[in-house]
Amino acid sequence: MELDFDLIFVIGLVIAAFAIPSLVSAFSDRRWPKLAVLMLLIGGGLIGYAVSQNPDTYSVAVIPDVFVRVVGSYIN
Repeated sequence: MELDFDLIFVIGLVIAAFAIPSLVSAFSDRRWPKLAVLMLLIGGGLIGYAVSQNPDTYSVAVIPDVFVRVVGSYIN
């Protein structure tokens, strides 16, 4: 089975994006953001793994293209 690094990259982006509201909520409630930090570590790890396997493939400019390609391949 071949790893789909685009899928790993997109999952990492989604997890990291969901961590941001959790982080803001924890800081506004003056509590330690345990779940947000865990989500950021997992998302960052997935993004870092995908980028380390394909260093020339991913940049900020191609994130929308990668996201649409992955979602489109799994919807179709």
